[in-house]
Amino acid sequence: MHKHEYLLRKTTKNFKTATTTLQSTLLLLLFVPLIKPAPPTQQDSRIIYDYGTDKFEETLFSQDYEDKYLDGKNIKEKKTMITLDEKSLQLQKDESVTPLTPKKENDEMPTCLLCVCLSGSVYCEEVDIDAVPPLPKESAYLYARFNKIKKLTAKDFADIPNLKRLDFTGNLIEDIEDGTFSKLSLLEELTLAENQLLKLPVLPPKLTLFNAKYNKIKSRGIKANTFKKLNKLSFLYLDHNALESVPLNLPESLRVIHLQFNNITSITDDTFCKANDTRYIRDRIEEIRLEGNPIVLGKHPNSFICLKRLPVGSYV
Repeated sequence: MHKHEYLLRKTTKNFKTATTTLQSTLLLLLFVPLIKPAPPTQQDSRIIYDYGTDKFEETLFSQDYEDKYLDGKNIKEKKTMITLDEKSLQLQKDESVTPLTPKKENDEMPTCLLCVCLSGSVYCEEVDIDAVPPLPKESAYLYARFNKIKKLTAKDFADIPNLKRLDFTGNLIEDIEDGTFSKLSLLEELTLAENQLLKLPVLPPKLTLFNAKYNKIKSRGIKANTFKKLNKLSFLYLDHNALESVPLNLPESLRVIHLQFNNITSITDDTFCKANDTRYIRDRIEEIRLEGNPIVLGKHPNSFICLKRLPVGSYV
């Protein structure tokens, strides 16, 4: 009896063990299909790319670039956002300005920095220059008023053939070389007012206006043919000088003549008119000023017979 009971218990135990094993096996078989391998992480894929072909490396770089710059800015725009240090800024500033070697002691900087250059005009007013600065070759107008220029030379305008107007009012000019304006065939207006001139240079042929008032010019400082060939000269200002007589050979083109406040003591029948031609009329002259001179105009009536208007001055 005891033997059968022992066998029964042993059989029961083995059955339970087998049942448990079978259950575990069934459970494992049920869950295995549900378990899938986890996908490689982004980091893993990049590791693969790093050791892959060049194409994979480019793809990785592209992905990383898009992650950082989702605003759509390109590389060039991104570079412009880089903050430059002071040294870089100074370098850019230095490279943007081309230095000009000064030709004279007073030219510490290029003319168009010292002065103002605008559309062919150069304005050098009240900058204390003592000589004509180097000018751009395309210059047509120079205004160098109220400076300390003492002399004008042929070299000052040798390479500036397009000049049409020069204004040196209010300088200290005492001397002008005869060849100073010889190459300025287009010069139309020349102003030398308020200087220290004792004589006049050779003037360019196309002048329409010449202004040398408030100087120290005497009659012997003006050559006989100085104005003779200036067939386009319309305005002549020589007032407030030291002239003893009216300049000779004044051109027919003159419209305005200012000679007031000089030392003119006499005039002749040939000064403005032609003594041998009583029918000659000088119809272009609009104004002649002779006031402030030690001359009584009423004593020379034949000197104005060809004029439409009498000169301004004393007749008594």
